[in-house]
Amino acid sequence: MLRNTDHIQTTHVGSLVRPQQLVDHARNASNGGGQNSAAYADLLRGSVRDVVRQQVDLGIDIVNDGEYGKSAWHTYINERLTGFAQLPSEPNGTFGKDARDFAEFYALPNMGLPPARSFVWTVTAPVTYCGQPMLQRDIANLKAAAAEAGASDVFMAAVAPASVAPGHQTRHYATDEESLFAIADALHEEYQAIVDAGLILQVDDAYLAIKYDLMVPPATLTDYRRWVELRLAALNRALEGLPRERTRYHMCWGSWNAPHVSDVELKNVVDLLLQVRVGGFALEMANPRHEHEWRLWENVALPSECILLPGVVSHATNIVEHPELVAERITRLARIVGRERVVAGTDCGFAQVAGLQRVHPSVMWAKLRALVDGARLATAELWGVGAAAPR
Repeated sequence: MLRNTDHIQTTHVGSLVRPQQLVDHARNASNGGGQNSAAYADLLRGSVRDVVRQQVDLGIDIVNDGEYGKSAWHTYINERLTGFAQLPSEPNGTFGKDARDFAEFYALPNMGLPPARSFVWTVTAPVTYCGQPMLQRDIANLKAAAAEAGASDVFMAAVAPASVAPGHQTRHYATDEESLFAIADALHEEYQAIVDAGLILQVDDAYLAIKYDLMVPPATLTDYRRWVELRLAALNRALEGLPRERTRYHMCWGSWNAPHVSDVELKNVVDLLLQVRVGGFALEMANPRHEHEWRLWENVALPSECILLPGVVSHATNIVEHPELVAERITRLARIVGRERVVAGTDCGFAQVAGLQRVHPSVMWAKLRALVDGARLATAELWGVGAAAPR
């Protein structure tokens, strides 16, 4: 993974608020419109070019395409895998202990949670990867935009096996485990293509943490850890043969604007996470439910080949963090794991779904500005050199 040499590098988790034209097109596509038109291709290409340029101009070191070519951080993969079908079921939604304990709060509108579904994703045939045309389109758009903007360090996100069609069932494979590893084998093709293109692969896995809220209780922490171990084994299978220094893993709690009292604590899964064969771990550390967990690294040894990409600004509140607070979050962690092993980032994406905005676009860019300015202040403190004043 890219280590710091003379300054604290900056990045983010991936999804950025889409231009309204792209959002409108996604809605049109869901109503029967197509995404293969020349007009859409031009719109997407231009939008990626603009968002990469904005990141570079702002001072972000490791940039991406804002995930503009995807419908959502994980459901995009439904178009890129064969073998899945939507079979009718009783309406079901994502309702865990947090939603039960705060039922009146969760009953409020605009909670940003997925609506109840009247189907279940079901594996009915062999799972294979069929998404190369869309993947290569996104790779080409990102590489062209990066070259034009002068960005040398570029990442692209892809979903983890555990977060593919959460709660899916299988009618094709003999066991759920066999189905899971078939998904992992299919995802390997996407992962390999991203790395082969010279990009950094980021694997997104929000459902890994969210599952705890959904299953405990009645299940136990031991049950949950067993569930996690199998999913991370599948992820390692999907990562086989890829250079660790070109990969990073993002795990979060979703962090929609809710209590999150029932989140799994990082200390209860960190030993399992560190078994994932990647070069970096992007974790929430600005979220007030989890910010205190930076101290965990005083007693947990980060593997020597790995770096941390802590979230030092939040995606879930319109309050813009002060650069001095950002710098404090960076420096306290850098003093534990080493200044060369902390790349400052965001807790999660600002628009995990195409039409969803966690914050207003102007606030998003202000937060990314605070991220860059805070990293400059941290650089001055950690390297003992001057830093440009926050803008």
